[in-house]
Amino acid sequence: MAFAARLASTLKAGMVIHLCGDLGAGKTTLVRALLQALGHAGRVKSPTYTLLEQYEAGGLHLCHFDLYRFRSEEEWEAAGFRDEFNGRNVCLVEWPEKAQSLVPQADVEILFEILPSGRNITIRANTETGRKCLKLLPN
Repeated sequence: MAFAARLASTLKAGMVIHLCGDLGAGKTTLVRALLQALGHAGRVKSPTYTLLEQYEAGGLHLCHFDLYRFRSEEEWEAAGFRDEFNGRNVCLVEWPEKAQSLVPQADVEILFEILPSGRNITIRANTETGRKCLKLLPN
C-alpha cells in the first residue's frame, strides 16, 4: 500500500502500466491502494468478469483492465478497448500477456512475485514517460 501511494504521486495522463504476476500476487490490491491514494472513496472491484472498470480520481481517468479471462481479438474490438488507450487515460492492465499484440507497450511494468512471507515487486520502465515516472517515485 505504501508503494501504491508513492506511485500514485507520479502518474500522468496517457500512461500504460502492465501488472504481471501469478493469481493472488497483489495486482488488484495495488490498484485499490493506488485509487485510494488518489482520493477515490468508493468501491474498487476486480474487473475479472467485466474485463474493465473505470474510475475518476486525483484528476485522472483510470482504466483498470483484467485480461485473465480475455479470449479473442474480436472481443477486444467489440468492447472498444483500443479506444481507451487514447493518451488521456491511465491504463492499468493485469494479465497483458493474454492480449499481447493488442495492448500497447507499457510505460511501466510492475512484476509481482509471491515470497514465503510477503511479496516482491520489480519495476521496469520501457519508455521515456516510464523513466520520468520512476525518477519521480519518492523513496
